[in-house]
Amino acid sequence: MKLALLSDIHANVRALDACLAHARAQGARRFALLGDLVGYGAEPAAVVDRAMALALEGAVVLQGNHDALAVAPPPPAADGGETMESVGAAWTHAQLSPAQLDFLAALPMVYRHDSLLLVHASASEPGQWHYIDNTHRAAACLDAAGTDIRHLFVGHVHHQTVYYRGAGRGLMQFDPIPGAPLPVPRHRHWLATVGSVGQPRDGRTTAMYAMLDEVALQLTFHRVPYDHLGAAAAIRAAGQPEHFARRLESGR
Repeated sequence: MKLALLSDIHANVRALDACLAHARAQGARRFALLGDLVGYGAEPAAVVDRAMALALEGAVVLQGNHDALAVAPPPPAADGGETMESVGAAWTHAQLSPAQLDFLAALPMVYRHDSLLLVHASASEPGQWHYIDNTHRAAACLDAAGTDIRHLFVGHVHHQTVYYRGAGRGLMQFDPIPGAPLPVPRHRHWLATVGSVGQPRDGRTTAMYAMLDEVALQLTFHRVPYDHLGAAAAIRAAGQPEHFARRLESGR
């Protein structure tokens, strides 16, 4: 059984559709969306509709920090000093129906099944939205997950990285090669950041996701081309900050 792991879609329906099609062509039968369905992009309603349909088919869908912000945007600052994220959250909130907002509000932060754990940010204080961007934070995440967890997948950082712990307590880190299956045997503890579907930030414009083969115990990271220029144009047409569009055009 192959499980497709997609995170940080950020209201980019073109990237999501491309990744879902690619994953299905690669044999995915199960799907997990690891949060941040919305934020930054121009089409939050379309993305949430896709997520709701996948959930009805049995997909795991988690809540990310941008989803929580869209449900309850912060009030306008008295001094007018709103961040782009807070302005974007208010705009996103206005684009979503009550049913879509209820869906986002009800999403869990963590999913656990047997030796698998999924979370948007970190198993250590999930609601604090810690970034897993070094071995120290990765170790804290693994420790919080518990020794029975062998495969732990997170999003949030918009990069694809693998950490693993063997017999010792030290943690190894490396960057995976897209398309190259990586053995992830259960005698080690594995943590992977699966990257961002809708807003890559490593200088490449292609969308990211990962696929876990739960039978062969292999993990494969993928990069998928999509119409990133069309997604950027949609942001401009929606009147969202220019910075959000340029990020898609540059991959940063």
